[in-house]
Amino acid sequence: MSPHRPEVGEIFRRFRDRLATTGHDRPSTSTDRPTASGADTGVSSALRQQRRTAEPPGRRGGRRGGGRRGGGEELRVPEAEFTSYYGRPILKAPVWKWDIAAYLFTGGLAAGSSLLAAGGQFTGRLALRRAGRVTALAAVSASAVFLIRDLGRPARFHHMLRVAKPTSPMSMGTWILTAYGPAAGVAAIAEVAGRLPRHGPLGLAGRALPPLGHAAGLLAAGTAPALATYTGVLLADTAVPSWHEAYPELPVIFAGSALASGAGVGLLAAPSAQAGPARRMAVAGAALELYGTHRVETRLGLLSEPYRQGRPGRLLRASRMLTVGGVAGALLGRRSRAVSALSGAALLAASVATRFGIFYGGVASARDPRYTVVPQRARADARRTGMDLPADRAAPPAV
Repeated sequence: MSPHRPEVGEIFRRFRDRLATTGHDRPSTSTDRPTASGADTGVSSALRQQRRTAEPPGRRGGRRGGGRRGGGEELRVPEAEFTSYYGRPILKAPVWKWDIAAYLFTGGLAAGSSLLAAGGQFTGRLALRRAGRVTALAAVSASAVFLIRDLGRPARFHHMLRVAKPTSPMSMGTWILTAYGPAAGVAAIAEVAGRLPRHGPLGLAGRALPPLGHAAGLLAAGTAPALATYTGVLLADTAVPSWHEAYPELPVIFAGSALASGAGVGLLAAPSAQAGPARRMAVAGAALELYGTHRVETRLGLLSEPYRQGRPGRLLRASRMLTVGGVAGALLGRRSRAVSALSGAALLAASVATRFGIFYGGVASARDPRYTVVPQRARADARRTGMDLPADRAAPPAV
């Protein structure tokens, strides 16, 4: 045994003396054992105090509630507030680019122009009819270009005609375009019948085109409401949060935007004396559009934020001001050709801003995981508490 270490008897005597002086009647723990240098009890007391300080308040003294006898209130961790999903989106953002937003506008413009042409056809306003038919053909042609550009190959549009699926907005939209496009084309071509020779084969075509154009114009006008609104249903049918939750408002917004853009064409192209139907269309379209955009900016709660902030918010605010200005100019400037034309240009610009604002608002909501997680948690909590179900159908809490 080393001479520098005390013997067992000496260690025991020191231990007994320390118990006698401190008055402790319990055996010591490993931290109370004497060291080779004979350290005093202050070290072990300090270690015990440090251990008690490091323990959670709810477990000191072996009891909850800070060690008070009789227990105490159980401490709870506060509910976590969602801030990020590791900085990554949960949904894959739409790969669509600006050409799809332009497709939304041109489709609505074509629908509104066909309705304008039908109004001019029924009331005998030839300038309105001609402007509406020609604009409808140009707009639907531009829509086809934007759509094919997004699809990548023209054959893909043809492949979509192999089936007709009523539950698919994309499939129904393809068939709507297929029915609308030729009708709008025949109606626009009929406008050149008066410039054809009166004799020969061209003369025969010139005499046959007006009644064909009349029927085709009515067919295009009958298909126009579906063309104007199916794109809103298409966006709402996706998983993009701010589009999906706005499913009641998007068709209304797009219908109003289509009417306003068609009215803008009439105010631009027709003389003031013939622009009466265009003014009425402008009022109806502006009312629907303003009502729908106000709803998506206020009704959706958290999911309304993408429509109020950033680029979508600026576009929708600009659309609102242009719409109000265009309608005011159309009603107050009835006798001024220049004021009517400016009003028509303002309504067209408002329609463009509306479509792009709705488009970019949905894309922004898909890129931020907060707009996916927070509403899902709220719906799950509502289902657990039975708030969204009648009392007799309330689901039990999920285990």
